[in-house]
Amino acid sequence: MQREGIFREMKLRRSYEKPSEKRAREQAEAVRRARKLLRKRMDREGF
Repeated sequence: MQREGIFREMKLRRSYEKPSEKRAREQAEAVRRARKLLRKRMDREGF
């Protein structure tokens, strides 16, 4: 369930999130995903 993000979604739905906070959070998550993907790619290629 944790891998599917159910716990995280439950936590987010507990309280109201302002649209500006939501945008900032989603942008930060996108940056985190991109960095993680780049890190994995670099490990595979041996850099």
